[in-house]
Amino acid sequence: MKTPVYLDHQATTPLDPRVLEVWQRTAREHYGNPSSAGHAFGWAANKVLELAREQVAAMIGAAPDEILFTSGATEANNLALLGVARAYAGRGRDGLVCSNLEHPAVRQPMAHLANKEGWRLDVVAAAEDGVVVPETLGALVDERTLLVSLMAAQNEIGTLQMINEVGGLCRRAGAFCHVDAAQAAGRVDLDVKRAQIDLMSISGHKIYGPKGIGALYVSRRDPRVTVAPLMFGGGQERDLRPGTQNVPAIAALGEACRLAVAEREAENSRLAAMRDRLLQTLQAQLPDVQLNGHPTQRLAGNLNLSFGGVPVGRLLSALSGLAVSAGSACASGDGQSSPVLAALGVSPELAASSLRIGLGRFTTDEEVDFAAEKIVGAVSRLRASR
Repeated sequence: MKTPVYLDHQATTPLDPRVLEVWQRTAREHYGNPSSAGHAFGWAANKVLELAREQVAAMIGAAPDEILFTSGATEANNLALLGVARAYAGRGRDGLVCSNLEHPAVRQPMAHLANKEGWRLDVVAAAEDGVVVPETLGALVDERTLLVSLMAAQNEIGTLQMINEVGGLCRRAGAFCHVDAAQAAGRVDLDVKRAQIDLMSISGHKIYGPKGIGALYVSRRDPRVTVAPLMFGGGQERDLRPGTQNVPAIAALGEACRLAVAEREAENSRLAAMRDRLLQTLQAQLPDVQLNGHPTQRLAGNLNLSFGGVPVGRLLSALSGLAVSAGSACASGDGQSSPVLAALGVSPELAASSLRIGLGRFTTDEEVDFAAEKIVGAVSRLRASR
C-alpha cells in the first residue's frame, strides 16, 4: 500500500486512467477548432463535442442540446443564477430561495443578486440532520418566486436532498428549480425530467475527470428557460459560454460521465460497505465520536465526524500518511469553523473537531483499515495529552 492514502474525494477525485486515455487521444488526434465548419478537422472536433454532450445528457436524463460546457460547477452555478435572474428581471417575479447549506458558488451569487441587484432572497434552514424539508422550503415559495436553488448532495456532510419533491413544488408554483449537482452527479441517480429540474450544474473533477471542465443543463422544453449571458464573444455554446471549446477536456468529461453511469450501482454498494465499516470501527474503539449529517441519506463514500475534545488542526497534523480534510476544500484555509456545521446546530467545540473523510473509486479495504488505525491512534494520543 502506498502512502499517503487519499481520502478527500469530496474535494476532488483522481483522474481515472481511462478518462486520461481519452483526453490524451483527443488532444493528439482532434486538435481542430470545432467552430471551423469548412474542413474535416473542424468537423471531427465538433463530432467529439457532440458525443460528449450526449454522454453528459445521458447521465442526468437530459437532451444533448440542453447541455452547455463550462469551466466547472462554479461557473455553471453563476451562469444559472445570475443568467436567469437577469433574463427575467422586471417580469413580475423578484424572489429567490436557497438553503443555508449551499456552497459559496451558490451563496455568493445569490447574495450579490440580493445586495446589489434588488432581488428578495429567502434562505431555508435545514434540519439537524442536514435535510432540507420540502414543505419548509415550499413555505417560502410564492407567486413572486422566480428561482429556487438547492444542492443535491452537501459537500461537507454528504447529506442527500429530496430534489424530486423540491422540483415538483417549484413547478407547481411556477418557479424555476436549479440544482447544484457537483457532488451528486455520477454518484446519485439523477433525472432532470422526472424531477422537474430546470437547471443543473456539473463538475468534471468530482467524477474522476479533469479539473477546469464542467457543464450546465438548461431546460429547452416544458419549460424553455432563458439565460442571459455573462460573457460575450464568438457565439459558442448557444452564445452563453463564448470561446473556443476545450475539446480534450470535454471528451474526458463525457467519458467520466459514461463510466459513472455504468459503474454507479456497484461502486455505491462497495463504498457504502467500506464507509459503514470505518464508522463502526471508529465508534467501537473511540468514545465521543459524532456523525454529522443524515445517518443513511448521504453519499456512499462520505463521513463527517466530530471527535470531542480534539482540535481538528492538531488531528490533521497527527494523521501522517492520510489525506483527509477539516471540511470544504474551498474554505479550508480561512481558519474559520464550518458554517455548515454551525447551521446544523453543532456546538462550536464539536464543529472545531470535525473531520471529513471521502472514500472513492480507487479506495481499498486495506486503506480503510489503515485510516481507522491512524485515526484511532491519533485521537487517543491527543486526548491523553490534554
